[in-house]
Amino acid sequence: MWFVVKLLAVLVVLLAVGLGVLWQKAFAPGPLPNLRDEWWGPGQPRNLGEAITPFKINIPDAVIEDLNARLDRWKTPTKPLENAGFTYGMNSDYLAKVVKFWRKDYNWRKREAFLNSLPQFKTNVAGLNMHFIHVKPKNVPAGTKVLPLLFMHGWPGSVRELYAAIPLLTTPRKGFNFVFEVVAPSLPGYGFSEGAARPGLGAVQMAVVMRQLMQRLGFQQFYVQGGDWGSVIATHMATLYPNIVLGAHMNMCAAMHPLTPIVYMVGSIYPLLLVDPPYQDRLFPLSSSYSFLIEESGYFHLQATKPDTVGVALRDSPVGLASYILEKFSTWTNRTWKELPDGGIEKKFALTDLLDNVMIYWVTDSITTSMRLYAESFSSAQLGLGMDKIPANVPTACMAAPGEIAYSPKATLLMKFPQLIQYTHPPRGGHFLAFEEPALFADDVWDSMAKILAEKSSS
Repeated sequence: MWFVVKLLAVLVVLLAVGLGVLWQKAFAPGPLPNLRDEWWGPGQPRNLGEAITPFKINIPDAVIEDLNARLDRWKTPTKPLENAGFTYGMNSDYLAKVVKFWRKDYNWRKREAFLNSLPQFKTNVAGLNMHFIHVKPKNVPAGTKVLPLLFMHGWPGSVRELYAAIPLLTTPRKGFNFVFEVVAPSLPGYGFSEGAARPGLGAVQMAVVMRQLMQRLGFQQFYVQGGDWGSVIATHMATLYPNIVLGAHMNMCAAMHPLTPIVYMVGSIYPLLLVDPPYQDRLFPLSSSYSFLIEESGYFHLQATKPDTVGVALRDSPVGLASYILEKFSTWTNRTWKELPDGGIEKKFALTDLLDNVMIYWVTDSITTSMRLYAESFSSAQLGLGMDKIPANVPTACMAAPGEIAYSPKATLLMKFPQLIQYTHPPRGGHFLAFEEPALFADDVWDSMAKILAEKSSS
């Protein structure tokens, strides 16, 4: 009997140790990955200098003439099903309206002048010719701090999403003793920024490139803001560089910690444990949330596995490209709009503004390189870095717009952002918040940065 008791005790100890090891491996944060500055351009690493040169968009006439010719001969698409709205994707009746407007009313040269209204530059970082907007505040009152802010877009957006918000951030505001100096880059492979020449440039590596860009501009410490991929890259920057990133604001905060699904399962039994009553329907029932994500993530699986295949079709057809991009501005702004024949797209966005964004992809031939970010960021090598388990130890603010694709409760966000100082639920808006609701968005950035500065001054 004594032997059996002793054996059971040993087994219990071994089981406890084994569970502890499994827990440590599965859930405990590992060390920060040691990411060096890499070369992502073509050929072998070489010194291309550190020059920063002014840049103006100036697309050759031949590109616009070719676009118009393609629009003139676009093949009439399959008729939509009756009363289908956008439930099967882009409604081809509405698409015909878009093409007509694009060909007859949209004036690229006027839009090009508008896009050039903000100061833009290029510099070579990590072997890539990087494009960025750089706006310094004017008429700054004495005693006002100027905060450098790295402002990052996502997919299928571009720097165009940020144009309305940038002046709201760079203009001194009454009641605040600071103002922003904004750097808004085109992410590598997006718009006027060159894409990587070899595999491996995922969101984590882009965080390194963005840090290099800011330091090239003379900012040894700075703040970050992002939506969509911009929020992912901002999160990685805050995780990797807590002594460089002074604060972070994201309008698509997400916690992908391995414990998150377990927390959600517990919360599904008693939602009040996890989410305040006004926001419970954004996450629960889980069956509805997961069903929506599955329905809307077909593009995600395609781009995370075979981006170059779909890229061939999209870079050959401007109408196909517009269809693929514009459809996202319907469901990702308001998921109920897919029931409408026009997808509700023009409820919040002007068609001219949306076509500006499409044109940036078209004239730069960047749709394929932009989509590769999905494949690189969900590779086994990228996931093996374990970034989701490592907390971002910088003051952080998050926004959760009602039309955002997915909702993360504060309890799970705290696992990733232990210094979460503000979590706001604006009354309206969706995934493209800076584009859709620039004033609402900018107000939140100002308020959150005021709290971050107050937190720093009191510590």
